[in-house]
Amino acid sequence: MIIDDEAIIRTGLCTVIDWKELGLTLLEPAESAEEALERIPVEKPHIVLTDIRMPGMDGIALAKEIKKLLPDAEIVILTGYDDFAYAQQALRQGVTDYLLKTSGPEEIIKAAMKAKQNIAAKWELSRKEQAQTEALRRQLLERLLAGRTIGGAEQSLMQDWLNGKRVQGDDPAVKLPMSVLIINASGWGEVRLAALLLGAADNMLTELLPAVSLLMGDRIVLVARGETGFAGLGGLERAIRRVGETLKCSVFAAVGASVGQLEELHRSYREAEAVYAYRLLLGEQGVYGLSDIAHRSGGRTVLPQEEERELGHILVSNNPGRLRQWVNRIVRAQMEDRTVTPHSLQAYLQSVVIAGHRWLERAKGGRGGQTVHAAAAVYPFDTDPRPEAELFKTLASLMATFHESISDTRYSYTQRAIAYIRDHLDLNLSLQDVARFVHLTPNHFSEAFKKETGQTYIEFVTRERMRKAADVLQSTQMKISEVAGAVGYEDIKYFSQQFKKHFGRTPSEFRQSPSEMTDETV
Repeated sequence: MIIDDEAIIRTGLCTVIDWKELGLTLLEPAESAEEALERIPVEKPHIVLTDIRMPGMDGIALAKEIKKLLPDAEIVILTGYDDFAYAQQALRQGVTDYLLKTSGPEEIIKAAMKAKQNIAAKWELSRKEQAQTEALRRQLLERLLAGRTIGGAEQSLMQDWLNGKRVQGDDPAVKLPMSVLIINASGWGEVRLAALLLGAADNMLTELLPAVSLLMGDRIVLVARGETGFAGLGGLERAIRRVGETLKCSVFAAVGASVGQLEELHRSYREAEAVYAYRLLLGEQGVYGLSDIAHRSGGRTVLPQEEERELGHILVSNNPGRLRQWVNRIVRAQMEDRTVTPHSLQAYLQSVVIAGHRWLERAKGGRGGQTVHAAAAVYPFDTDPRPEAELFKTLASLMATFHESISDTRYSYTQRAIAYIRDHLDLNLSLQDVARFVHLTPNHFSEAFKKETGQTYIEFVTRERMRKAADVLQSTQMKISEVAGAVGYEDIKYFSQQFKKHFGRTPSEFRQSPSEMTDETV
C-alpha cells in the first residue's frame, strides 16, 4: 500500500514500476494516514510505502500504529533531504527502510524487494516454528495415548492446543471432557491412493469437528472436545456422513470413553482400539462404541470335522471354483455371527489353514502332528479387509502343491485316490466310491491300484485305518469306541481284532505302552 497526500507522487509510484512483475499486488493508494488506518485492518498489507510529512498524522506516528495492528508488516518511509535525521530515527522504531523522494525507480524497487525478502524470511521462520511445534504436539499426544506422563510446560502446550478446538459458545472457564476416536476411510480401491484418501478425510474431519488429529498408519486418531467431542454422537455421525458423501468413501469411527484429564486419554484410546478391532465384523461404515460389542462373547474357534472333511474332498478334487465358494460361505457365516470376536475369528480361520496343511500331509502319506502347526504360519486375518481372499489364496496354494507333486506321475489318479481315502477313513469307503471319484471303472481302478501300491484296495484301507487309530490313541484320550468310529468301524469288537492283528496288542494295551508296539504289516 502506498500512502502519500500528493496525488502526483501516488500516481507516479503506482504507474512507473510494474509491481505485478515483481511478484507484488498493489492495493489502492491512500491519501492520508487516517484513511490508511481505516483500511489496513481489513486489507492487511504486507509492505507499506508511506510519506513522512502529511497533514494530520505523520508517517512516523502511522508506522507505530501499523506495527500495533500488523507486527510483521514491512514499512518503508519516503523522505526529503530536510527529514534525513528524522528518517534515521524512524529506523530505530521498527521502520524497515527509508528512501529519498528523489530516488529513481531502481532504488524504490530495491527497497520493495528487500521488504519482500524480509516478509518471506519471516514466513519461513514461522513455518519452521509451526512445524516444530506441531511435531512436538504429535510426540506429546502419542506419549499421552501410550499412557506415559508429560511435564508441566508440556501439559500447558497440549491444553492450549486442545482449548483452541472448542466449539463456539463454550465457556473457556469450564473444563470440557475429551474423547479419543479412531477413524478409517476406505473405498478408493487402489492401495497407492489410500494415504491420499486418509489425508483428505483427516482435513475434513478437523474442520468439521472440535478436534486435533494424528495420522497413524491406516487410521486417523482424533482427540475431540466435549461429550464424545461434539455434543453427542449425532454431530459425529453427520460429520462422518458428510466426509463419506464428499469423498465417495466409507468411513468407520470407533469412539472411546469421555475423560476429564490429559493423563486419562490413554484409557479412552484403549477403549477406542477395542472397538476398532471389530471394524471388519461391524462393517466398514458407521459410528460405534463399547456398547456395540459388549454382547460379543466369541464364536467357534475350530473348523468342525464335517467342514474339514468337505475341505479335503474339494482339495483333492482340484476344483478352485468350488474351493472359493466354500471359503466365501464359511467366512460369511463367521462375519454374520453376532457373537464372533476378532480373536475367535482369527482362531477359526487359522484352524482352517491348519486343516489344509493337515490334509496335505495326509495326502502325501504323513501321519500329521507338530509339523502341521509349524507349517501353518499365523496370519492376521482379523486385520485383513478381505480375509476370505487371503484364506482362499492359502488353501489354493496347498491344493496346487499336492496336484503339482503328482502331475508327472503316470498313475496320478492313484495318488488322488490315496488322498481321498486318507481323508475319508471314518466313512464306509467302497472301492466303487473311490473309483467313481477318480473317474475309472472299478475293475480298472482295482488293477491299477494294486499295481501302483503293491496292495489290494482292502489291504491299503485297513492299513491306513490302523495307522490313524494308532495316532489317535497316542495323541488323545478318546474312548476306544470313539476311536473305532473315527476310523470307520461300527463294531468295536471287530476293530479291536483288526488292531491286535496289526500291532500285536489290543487298543487299550497299545495306549498304555505304544513305544513297544510295531506295525509289522506296514
